[in-house]
Amino acid sequence: MLSLIISIAISGLIIGALGRLVVPGPNPMSIFSTILIGIAGSAIGGIIGHLIFGYRYAYEEGLALIVAILCTAILVTIIQRPKRIR
Repeated sequence: MLSLIISIAISGLIIGALGRLVVPGPNPMSIFSTILIGIAGSAIGGIIGHLIFGYRYAYEEGLALIVAILCTAILVTIIQRPKRIR
């Protein structure tokens, strides 16, 4: 159980960091926020990818990673947008 939580946190950190790199400009977020954004982006990307591409989506190489990073980048943009207006 603990190894599952650690692996989810590490994958969330990696996907969150990659999603933040896609968005230009400074993104002053904590590591915890990056992990949560990465997990949320991966979950949303997994649902969208499964709905669009079907069952084979999970087995396509790189497609799941690209969709997860794009969804995470969209979430980072949405979260950072109100801070840029001020």
